[in-house]
Amino acid sequence: MTAAALRRWCLARPGASEDFPFGEGVSVFKVAGKMFALSALAARPLSVSLKCEPELASVLRAGYPAIRPGYHLNKRHWITVTLDGSLADRMVRELIEDSYDLVVAGLPARQRAHVQAD
Repeated sequence: MTAAALRRWCLARPGASEDFPFGEGVSVFKVAGKMFALSALAARPLSVSLKCEPELASVLRAGYPAIRPGYHLNKRHWITVTLDGSLADRMVRELIEDSYDLVVAGLPARQRAHVQAD
């Protein structure tokens, strides 16, 4: 997955936006003001940090060398995925969708309804 494809996929989620709170080099993708993905899109190798259910995160980290604990994030709830070609793009897209869904599920009902209506 390329940086452009990663950015497009993140921004294609309903209500998603891109912000740069850590400087121009780090894209933070949010829904309703809550982060669901974080990536330095110009970095090589490209990587993305995503929210993940703790049990699944543990299984993924054990099974895939390209998936490790979230870099500078809560290691229990976040993973960092290196996009080095070792993971199928479909899997990466599913991890992005899961992260987005976890964040949306944690929103207050009114915000969740607004996002889901988009």
